[in-house]
Amino acid sequence: MALDKVLAHIDENLPDATDRLLKLLSIPSISTDPAYKDACDQAADWLVDDLNSIGFEASKRRTPGHPMVVAHGPEVGQHVMFYGHYDVQPVDPLDLWDSPPFEPAIEDTPKGKVIRGRGSSDDKGQLMTFVEACRAWKAVNGSLPAKISIFFEGEEESGSPSLVPFMKDNADELRADIALICDTGLFGETTPAIVTRLRGLLGEEITITGPSKDLHSGMYGGISMNPIRVLAKIIAGLHDETGRITLPDFYEGVPELPTDIAGQWDDLNFDHFEFLREVGLSTPAGEQGRTALEMIWSRPTCEVNGISGGYEGDGFKTVLPSKATAKISFRLVGDQDPHAIRKAFRAYVQDQLPPDCSVTFDQHGASSASQMATDHPAFEQARQALSDEWPNAAAFTGCGGSIPIAGHFKEILGMDAMLIGFGKDDDQIHSPNEKYDLESFHKGIRSWARILDKLSEV
Repeated sequence: MALDKVLAHIDENLPDATDRLLKLLSIPSISTDPAYKDACDQAADWLVDDLNSIGFEASKRRTPGHPMVVAHGPEVGQHVMFYGHYDVQPVDPLDLWDSPPFEPAIEDTPKGKVIRGRGSSDDKGQLMTFVEACRAWKAVNGSLPAKISIFFEGEEESGSPSLVPFMKDNADELRADIALICDTGLFGETTPAIVTRLRGLLGEEITITGPSKDLHSGMYGGISMNPIRVLAKIIAGLHDETGRITLPDFYEGVPELPTDIAGQWDDLNFDHFEFLREVGLSTPAGEQGRTALEMIWSRPTCEVNGISGGYEGDGFKTVLPSKATAKISFRLVGDQDPHAIRKAFRAYVQDQLPPDCSVTFDQHGASSASQMATDHPAFEQARQALSDEWPNAAAFTGCGGSIPIAGHFKEILGMDAMLIGFGKDDDQIHSPNEKYDLESFHKGIRSWARILDKLSEV
């Protein structure tokens, strides 16, 4: 079988693939720091040269920020678009690294060999799993099994300011039958996951103002309204005693979890007691009657991310503050409308204001949730392919966070995306001593080879 030969080629050439990854990791492509602009250019050039060497037509595309890399293979079969990002997070604090972050190396650890270095898991090691799968397929078969395009971004770690304009300007070129994104992880250590739902995000900062200046609580306490007291009442009223969010029509557009997906999640045997124990907690505090994974992956939330007001220094000061501020975020699911929820939240706050108090609002983003159409045949094909490679069967999972690129593919290009990654929870992405298990890299390459084989049948 052609696939068996490709997998054998991957196994035999893993040292060469690892050496190529180490070379890419040695380029300090930190996108948020202007001092590394040339390094970002260098990383883009390295990827262009590497993709051209295996038969892609690759080029570096200029943007107002760091360049994009776009590559296309020969036109044959289903058209898939693979996305990754070559930029990395800053390395500070440098003194907490056990080895230089841009001198990557293979290390032996009690859990096995790891690739140590900034970007090893997020996202250079991940994107190179796909490139190496293409390389192996081409080496064995002389061609790729589908029409493959590749889209690498250089600003993901700095807010992607150039991404949406670039996608809109090049929509016809970037559009494909389905997108593949490798910027996620396994469920646990050995269970592959295809993320099919991502929560949206809405942020609001509110400031309640009462008196024109801070007051002495002995002289004014009792007779004057305290903005912190007003803010506390507003926050307390956002949830009822069952953990549900009280804003009018908040749950409009929130779907119930399909039975087949709920079954897959049950089969994951998620230990929420251990999950909470690791952070010093013991009891789920979300909506009653929902499983832990439902609360994390498929239910909306309202959380207070910060509160300030009055005297916050050491010691004690009997002050009645002029202002009190809170930062509040909503994670959204399904078809919830972030703009409608913002309007409802602000109306709720306004209705809670007593005389002599006013409020100002500062908005911080408003993105909808993304939910993929898993009835597309590619999803089940990929799930089967992953299940063939890993010890445990793959599952369609959710993600508690937000990955904007998946939404952009849907909104701008009309494409669903499969988010498949091989990172682990202990990879320390964004932190000192980032690593990527050599097994994740090896089996990630094999996984993409299997997925490409299945997609060639679609």
